[in-house]
Amino acid sequence: MRTVIAQWAVLLVVTFWLSSCGGPCCTQATCPTGCTLPCCSAGWNDLLAEDLSNAISPTGSWTLAEGVLERVGKGSLWTRDAYGDFVLDLEFKVAEKTNSGVFIRTGDIKKSVQTGIEIQVFDSFGKETVGTHDCGAVYDCLAPSKNVMKAAGQWNSMTITAKGSLLKIVMNGEQIIDMDLDDWNIAGQNPDGKKNKFKLALSAFPRVGQIGFQDHGKKVWYRNIRIKQL
Repeated sequence: MRTVIAQWAVLLVVTFWLSSCGGPCCTQATCPTGCTLPCCSAGWNDLLAEDLSNAISPTGSWTLAEGVLERVGKGSLWTRDAYGDFVLDLEFKVAEKTNSGVFIRTGDIKKSVQTGIEIQVFDSFGKETVGTHDCGAVYDCLAPSKNVMKAAGQWNSMTITAKGSLLKIVMNGEQIIDMDLDDWNIAGQNPDGKKNKFKLALSAFPRVGQIGFQDHGKKVWYRNIRIKQL
């Protein structure tokens, strides 16, 4: 009888550890001693407050419940604080045909497309060839090296590292972007000669700015959104 009770006690401890270390309800406050996952490591912080008091968005546009940020209405969500060099780690999932994006270093949220860098979030599951508008792309500038997007409704992981001119993106455990923004030194043009929509060369974009989650009219969810400033 004592053996059975002991086994159940171990199971409960393991279950608690898994649920509080890297699960969808993981927060800095619930990280157990010894947890080595990124969200519990030194220097990492939740990007958003539980009540979204450190964010800017139209009333009724986003909710944050049980650790999941959900687009429920019209309008993008922005951090109040600005960030320069950092690692941003998060998970996201999309509905079918969803188009969204994570903006970084945005200089003017009213002119976000022309002052911020957008990491595309898009339902591109199953595409054999991906371009600059598919998931994981630096929008309109650099396509991901491969398509690692999961089917709609499944959670994807994404880690964005921005340091100086260097931008790296790992998605679902694979590096898909390795970019030097200084190579984008001509307005409206990518290094390969193809046009982009930007009036300013990406090399001249702000290196410090707000982080945003784009509303593009479709359902999207984000969770475990952590940031580590470099």
